[in-house]
Amino acid sequence: MSHDLHESLRDNVRILGDSLGRTIADDLGPGFVDRIETIRGFAKRGRQGEDGSQRELIEYLRKLPDRDLLPVTRAFNQFLNLANIAEQHYRSRFRRVEDYKPGSQPVLSELLERARGAGHSPRKLVETLAGMRVELVLTAHPTEVIRRTLIQKYDAIDDCLSTIESSGDYPERGVRAQGRLEELISQAWHTDEIRHERPTPVDEAKWGFAVIENSLWQAVPDFHRDLDNLLLDTAGERLPLDAAPIRFASWMGGDRDGNPNVTAKVTREVLLLGRWMAADLYLRDLEQLKAELSMWKANSALKAEVGDVAEPYRELLKRLSSRVEATRDWAKAELDGRSYEGGPIIETRDQLYAPLLACYRSLCDVGLDTIANGVLLDTLRRVAVFGVTLTKLDLRQEASRHAQVMEELTHGLAFGHYRDWSEAQRQEFLLTELASRRPLIPRRWECSAESREVIDTFRVIASEHREALGTYIISMAAQPSDVLAVALLMKEVGGTVSLPIAPLFETLDDLDHAGEVIDHLLALPGYRALAGDSQEVMIGYSDSAKDAGQLAAAWAQYRAQETLVEVCKRHGVDLTLFHGRGGTVGRGGGPAHAAILSQPPGSVNGSLRVTEQGEMIRFKFGQPEIALRSMEIYACAVLEASLLPPPAPKTEWREEMDRLAEVAHGAYVGVVREDPDFVPYFRSVTPEGALGRLPLGSRPTKRRQDGGVETLRAIPWIFAWTQIRLMLPAWLGSGEAFSQRLEEEGGLEVLREMRDQWPFFGTYLDMLEMLLAKADVGIAAYYEHRLIDEPALKALGERLRTRFGRLHEALLQVLDQQELLERTPLIRQAIEVRNPYIDPLHGLQAELLQRNRDADGAISADLSRALMVTMAGIAAGLRNTG
Repeated sequence: MSHDLHESLRDNVRILGDSLGRTIADDLGPGFVDRIETIRGFAKRGRQGEDGSQRELIEYLRKLPDRDLLPVTRAFNQFLNLANIAEQHYRSRFRRVEDYKPGSQPVLSELLERARGAGHSPRKLVETLAGMRVELVLTAHPTEVIRRTLIQKYDAIDDCLSTIESSGDYPERGVRAQGRLEELISQAWHTDEIRHERPTPVDEAKWGFAVIENSLWQAVPDFHRDLDNLLLDTAGERLPLDAAPIRFASWMGGDRDGNPNVTAKVTREVLLLGRWMAADLYLRDLEQLKAELSMWKANSALKAEVGDVAEPYRELLKRLSSRVEATRDWAKAELDGRSYEGGPIIETRDQLYAPLLACYRSLCDVGLDTIANGVLLDTLRRVAVFGVTLTKLDLRQEASRHAQVMEELTHGLAFGHYRDWSEAQRQEFLLTELASRRPLIPRRWECSAESREVIDTFRVIASEHREALGTYIISMAAQPSDVLAVALLMKEVGGTVSLPIAPLFETLDDLDHAGEVIDHLLALPGYRALAGDSQEVMIGYSDSAKDAGQLAAAWAQYRAQETLVEVCKRHGVDLTLFHGRGGTVGRGGGPAHAAILSQPPGSVNGSLRVTEQGEMIRFKFGQPEIALRSMEIYACAVLEASLLPPPAPKTEWREEMDRLAEVAHGAYVGVVREDPDFVPYFRSVTPEGALGRLPLGSRPTKRRQDGGVETLRAIPWIFAWTQIRLMLPAWLGSGEAFSQRLEEEGGLEVLREMRDQWPFFGTYLDMLEMLLAKADVGIAAYYEHRLIDEPALKALGERLRTRFGRLHEALLQVLDQQELLERTPLIRQAIEVRNPYIDPLHGLQAELLQRNRDADGAISADLSRALMVTMAGIAAGLRNTG
């Protein structure tokens, strides 16, 4: 890889940029394009260090008339989105999905050879892959700033680039594709990039299903076919037919934590939509199979099933199609509120799988293996992964909502006040009721609307097949009673359906006590009888980092996982860890391969759940080729962590991390919690106040509408700091920790030893390096200059930038580098290419924020839209925003 952007990537950026320029010239005239070029020129020269260029850029932007502000912001926003398309296209072609060091892109074939070299037999490799349970949980967190209608146009633009690149011998194809490209870019330019209304939870679920339909439906069988071929080469056998190493779950329509828009009715609707979409997709598969499986040779089992017919496979598939079509009709009738009057429907995975398996076995028995292992095998693989619901739907609710139900129940039944009881009293009550055969909840119970909604959610669980649902997650869990309360409600209202219950530990204190809580829980015979020999625990990355700072949170997460592994091993329980990661470093984001291999040894034992959030779903799974590579990365990482786990950290490294985390936590809290100027500074210098008007997701930006920063969700908290390029949540405190250690004897040596020999610490430093490279304290200083007058707030800003500089110096010293991203030139080049297009958006955003404040929030609709476009453009330029 050369230090310049790859030639094909540069060419595609130019093709798309030139086309956008022509589109803008057609709409607004060549003079306007010249204006855009002038702004870009100032920004580029400013980045190259030319004196006065940054000042000229700011002065030019401030003199722009109001009528030009919206089209200027739109032009830079569109270019950044097109640059992302070019980069995504490049990654797809050259198997580069993750931003990471050269040579660290995992390849499954190489990993299998390494595993064999380490003494693992071919049979062990097949068994490990067949038994692997990696579940990627698609969530609708509000960081996807691009409208679905534009995403569809961008996907079509990507197709045009592929056609242009492959048209060497057929130039007329290239000409046609170029014409289509111009048309699509013109369509995008003339489409409003900002939604006028927030998406509903159902809209979000439809967006998730669209990713499956347009990308994963093809990528999943391709992934299994590649895996099959690889195992045949290395182990001499295929992956079992029903193996599904990677599966998909969803929170879209099930995550009610702090989102009043997700109701029991919504959850029911989303489950029905999944059934409808699955039936519709399988019908397309079955039509192809009926067209292709025209053979007459069949085994006796199939002949006995369909009778003496000329085309036995078509006969069986015809019958199956009728049931799948009936299933689609049933789901549609339920969605429309009509009664269904058709024939029997498909209700379980096995009802769909068994007839297809009968066809497969028959073809193999009569020597038609090649046909069996064609499109029929692809459909079998889809059924193994997607079932009849496309995804399993998780449900998430805050612990306090279950406690409220218990309080109303105990008070109403004259048992006392649940909220006033000690933890021991709560556990005794809940365990007694779990063991009791009599119902606890009266048939005609009068309760609050909030408690009724909780009860109605459990009624939805009771009405569903178990395989349609995933895990019940309890946010803000802190005690065993939080889990027992859900178990009791499931028993009382959930009928025969019993879901795994996963407490989510997300504050620093909760992470520190996670092991104790699970130890206590598993020691309770009443709970153990329900849970059996498996337990799922969710680790929260977003709120712990917001609560404690990134360094202290990362170490708390690591320690919590170590303790949970040890506790579950002692109890003879299989632990599945569920990682609630976001897209950004500040929310646990980063390359999946490195993140998984940096977990404690034993914490990834063939099973893993992880959230894929917001815009990262599109970046990792939005196109079949990239989705294929993303799945390979997850399979590689989990296989490696299971068979070739990293070494346990040395005792002295743990002691070092304890000290570093303590210093970092103290520094972070000293600013965020204890400095009286911090909250006013945050609200003044970031667009946090305007973020609520950006219709990103269905969830409110705050858990409560009163209160300060502590009530703000982790996503808008990170998003706001990212917009001004200070990225504060992901680094504040780290500078003090590293600088202090480097001043002490032996500090540099031990930090470099940890960097080289401990994947957890090395990965943390890599993520910090990438984050600092995307940050820009000069831009943050300009926001401050434009938006803040109070001397005390300006002084705080100066102190924060000084802290950033101290961390920058310390990190380079530990990494033994002269500049950031020395070893990852592709990332550095990608950031440098984008900066001249992002910088004007920062200048325009600061200007629009000030005009908005001057007008007391009453700026024109066009200027308000321009402000939102700057947010979307900066988010697009920086990619992982929240």
